[in-house]
Amino acid sequence: MKKGKILLGLAAIVTLISTMSFVGTKDDVQTKEQLGEKLFFDPILSGDNTISCSSCHKPEFAFADSAVFSKGIKGNLTARNSPGLTNLSGRPHLFWDGRAASLEEQALGPITSATEMGLPIEDAVKKLTDNKYYADAFQKIFKSAPTKDNLLKAIASFERTLETSNSPYDRYVNGDDHAISESAARGRLLFIGKAACNNCHSGEDFTADRFKSIGLYNGKDLNDPGRSVITKNKTEEGEFKIPGLRNVAVTAPYMHNGKFKTLKSVVEYYNNPSLVVKDGINRDLALEKPLNLTNAEIDDIVEFLKTLTDDRFKQKLASN
Repeated sequence: MKKGKILLGLAAIVTLISTMSFVGTKDDVQTKEQLGEKLFFDPILSGDNTISCSSCHKPEFAFADSAVFSKGIKGNLTARNSPGLTNLSGRPHLFWDGRAASLEEQALGPITSATEMGLPIEDAVKKLTDNKYYADAFQKIFKSAPTKDNLLKAIASFERTLETSNSPYDRYVNGDDHAISESAARGRLLFIGKAACNNCHSGEDFTADRFKSIGLYNGKDLNDPGRSVITKNKTEEGEFKIPGLRNVAVTAPYMHNGKFKTLKSVVEYYNNPSLVVKDGINRDLALEKPLNLTNAEIDDIVEFLKTLTDDRFKQKLASN
């Protein structure tokens, strides 16, 4: 009998510990950021409950997609490659064509796009209002029922947590001379010197936050005019937002159309664009002359770009 009581007591303790372990988990959201994270991974924000933000922005690929074009609702493909979402806080332009000026505005686009998540924002708000979990969560965090504004604020708040600054490159510039390989160190000097990559990829996140045409528009087989669709300015045909390069080694394929599958093919293109696209319209004058990089120098630049990968993505980098 005594043994039985002891066993019952142990069972009660185990049950209590198990119950306590769920307190404060992501299911019990306490902040806008946690609510936004839950929404980001929940297909409730798509018209048929099959697509979430994470369907096209996968965490293991620095919140990019490994496909050239992502699959949206009913199997529709996106018009452009899904870029990574890390290090976007404070960026003045979002999307390849810069049509959004904030993360809140950006979050609205895929949800309401007929070919992506396919859910009018009014319907999204109603679905969340009718869902007890989300109705309670919004009430707790925003002191309000779900609305368009607080839905977008929650997702944007989560996306602002995706900043990365713990890479071999960061350790190198902070004084650890052994944080990157000799090849990568040579690549860094080429990046800011002979190859002049930092003319466009500058600053802490390696982007000048401008728009450039690198020659991937010819009005024929390469027919996405990019920024000019938004500005209605013909001189901006073929221009796209210069992306940041942090975590770039895990976000293949590259460019708005996913044209290049590897970082090496990207650097080879910049080395002599005319060898790949002879009739690019409005190509930036800085790309008119070949860089004359050797194969070894191209490899060194690629090794440098790999050092921009945050430690959280290291395993995915190693598998590529």
